[in-house]
Amino acid sequence: MKFKLYIFLFLFSTIVFAQQKQVETSIDTTKNKIGAEFKLTLKTVVSSKSKVVFPNPKTIGSLEVIQSYPIDTVKKNDTYELIKKYGLTQFDSGRYTIPSIKILIDKKPFLSDSLKVEVANIKVDTLQQKMYDIKDITTVESGIGNWWKYVLAIVLIVGIGVFVYWYVKKNQKKKIEEEVYKTPIEKATSLLNNLEKKELWQKGEIKEYYSELTDIARNYIEEAIHIPAMESTTSELIQAIRTATSKKKMALTPEIVENLERVLRQADLVKFAKSKPLDFEITEDRNKIQKVILTFDNAIPTEVPNEEDELLNEAQRQKQIKLQLLKKRNKRIAIAVGTVFLLLLGTTAFFVITKGFSYVKDNIIGHPTKELLEGEWVKSEYGNPGILIETPKVLKRMDTQKALPKEAMALIKEMQLFAYGSMIDNFYIAVSTSKFKNPVEIDLAKALEGSLKIIESQGGQNLIVKQEDFQTNEGVQGLKGYGTMTILNPVNKTSTKAYYEILLFKQDQGLQQIIVLHEEGDTYANDITTRVLNSVELRKASN
Repeated sequence: MKFKLYIFLFLFSTIVFAQQKQVETSIDTTKNKIGAEFKLTLKTVVSSKSKVVFPNPKTIGSLEVIQSYPIDTVKKNDTYELIKKYGLTQFDSGRYTIPSIKILIDKKPFLSDSLKVEVANIKVDTLQQKMYDIKDITTVESGIGNWWKYVLAIVLIVGIGVFVYWYVKKNQKKKIEEEVYKTPIEKATSLLNNLEKKELWQKGEIKEYYSELTDIARNYIEEAIHIPAMESTTSELIQAIRTATSKKKMALTPEIVENLERVLRQADLVKFAKSKPLDFEITEDRNKIQKVILTFDNAIPTEVPNEEDELLNEAQRQKQIKLQLLKKRNKRIAIAVGTVFLLLLGTTAFFVITKGFSYVKDNIIGHPTKELLEGEWVKSEYGNPGILIETPKVLKRMDTQKALPKEAMALIKEMQLFAYGSMIDNFYIAVSTSKFKNPVEIDLAKALEGSLKIIESQGGQNLIVKQEDFQTNEGVQGLKGYGTMTILNPVNKTSTKAYYEILLFKQDQGLQQIIVLHEEGDTYANDITTRVLNSVELRKASN
């Protein structure tokens, strides 16, 4: 009875297995060159009434579907054999897996088998043709070219220069010689002489000339007679002068006051009605103002100050001098700082436009790997068998017990590991050497797989692996593995896309390995990697 039960279970499992294996999967080749076609074939045998749906994806796994062939139908008695073919390709070398594909047969899903394929580099015969370095990527210029960037930068710099000149000129335009005068008449006389030296009306700046001329007169009247002359209109000022003349008993003739009024009204016409006096009228107005000021000064009653008043006035005068000097110094400092800031801003804008923001950021703000690349490098020998290598920083000895599992350490007689940085840093390099206890045939491809598993255990994910033969400058043959991965930061749980290169060399019972890893797209790190790997020299193993 038991025997019959076993037979029944065996037949049942065979039937179920046959039903699950209703889709047959095959491929024309498991190894091809970059860009070549893999032809994936799916076959299924169904009844004439069955409905079969094959998918039409654009990609299958990491391979691109370049062609989805029509379904071939072959009739066999009461059944039909349906054959569906897909043309697949990949333009990066490496090992890839074609995942299972879901096919619907009478609305029931069935899966095809997954297959492993390999895409190999195209070997170039370097003996028959001359090799050249890869040229840099050349950007396609637009029709107008890049000349507008330089024009814009020049216009920007010129604009900043004009602004600085205008700012300084504006602050100096109405600036009167900042000197401390003993008496109002001394100040007014000095300012009148300075006004003539500017030759404003001769240059056509008549409005500016009359403004300064009347301001000199108003300032003198305000300081000497203590009348709010600067805020008063012409009529208010003349009325205030007549009142002060009577109150202070100043010996002024009506002609002097009338001459002052004529000049002030002439100035109002020039400033507000755009009147243009003749040259001789301008000269007469200047002489009238000078005569008015001198007459006013002579007409003011002289007060004999006592000694205490003189000392107080002198102290106030010295204090005023200090305040004015301090204001002048602060103003010069502000202008200098503003000018420097604008020049820096203009220079930065120029380089951003012509070189790009990344250039300015890397050279002004700084870049970690750029500093490593341009710093002082160290050439040293590490491990046994020794690896002589040049690095931007000295590599530190690491604890090998934590780097490998116990099973691997049981096979190793001696291992030394040196590193700089970590996998989550901007740049990471590790150099290791191993000597095995028992004679063993070292397979570099398997050693590479072991290194990648260790990287995965330390946070590496989604590894894309490519490999090729490598030769040092001294002709020592080895294996090079390279590609990209995603590194998970265990602290902040963020992920970074990284690029890695692994060099492996074997000697009698020794294995030498160099690992370099950095953020993908970092041009400075790429230069560091090239320089490091080009510097590798290997020592022979010693017993």
